[in-house]
Amino acid sequence: MKAVLKTVKHVIYLNNLGVAMTKLITTLGEKTLEQLGFILPHEHIFVDLGDIAAESYKSADVADVLNVMTPEIEKAKHAGVSALVECTPVGVGRRVDIIKALSQATHFPVVVPTGIYREPWIPAWAFEAAQRKLESWMISELLSEIENTGVQAAWIKLSAGDDGITECETKILRAAASAGRMTNAVIGSHTIRGRVVLRQLAIIEEEGYTPERFIWIHTQAESDVGFQLEVAERGAWLEFDAIGSEAFTDEYFIERILALLEAGFAEQILLSHDRGWYDPSKPKGGAQLPYTYLTETFLPKLRTAGLDDTMIEQLTRINPFGAFAR
Repeated sequence: MKAVLKTVKHVIYLNNLGVAMTKLITTLGEKTLEQLGFILPHEHIFVDLGDIAAESYKSADVADVLNVMTPEIEKAKHAGVSALVECTPVGVGRRVDIIKALSQATHFPVVVPTGIYREPWIPAWAFEAAQRKLESWMISELLSEIENTGVQAAWIKLSAGDDGITECETKILRAAASAGRMTNAVIGSHTIRGRVVLRQLAIIEEEGYTPERFIWIHTQAESDVGFQLEVAERGAWLEFDAIGSEAFTDEYFIERILALLEAGFAEQILLSHDRGWYDPSKPKGGAQLPYTYLTETFLPKLRTAGLDDTMIEQLTRINPFGAFAR
């Protein structure tokens, strides 16, 4: 660990050189690294996890969401969070108009995606669309705006089945890889199994893109550390994004983070909660969990485990900016 800590300042210097000309696209415009501090790379402000056919997200009231979620954003700001990444794509209730309204009301930048979730949440039009059409749609949202909101997509969010990637999910991933190649947008995928991630990386490379612009969302769900190390060797980002949940202990996360640091992958680790959020399928949006566990509870434990402030900055500021900026 001491050897890792000694090299982190050099890593940050190199990363700063690499991101000097890059910017993070947010609901409040483009942001440079110097304008941002702590960034949460995987959260939800609004997501519809209810019955697919009900399409509750379509009838959600903007004012209702703001009443519930404004205090959660203010808590995050008070805890030192400078921006967060909204991870709701098409298929599970993406409402960028709501995200924009909350962002403007709280003066808080949010990073939003293009992209489509996995089966059975893939809409009929995406099933029917050719790969080239999906690619053009993603590029349009990445370079222009999402659904006449005036908000530009910063990245691509998608998913794969737990036991393997389906034909339609593969088509969406190929379109995403092509769109990413054209725009340098990062692709983040909700993927549970390491072997499925390796297949996704192969598909991305077949389309001429690079694993270095891929985020393995929910890395913690794969218990085999060998898969995590193999994916890291390929250059992809590893995102531990259930920190503070009941499913995993803090010690579980710390053990895996330390293993990756010892292996030399400090610049590929992302940390987040996968929290929030307003769910329009539930009365009053359901129950929300604050975006503050990392700063208030988990980061002090990482410091106790031997990480200094320089390493903490690497994991919570430099890395998320490097992953999502372009």
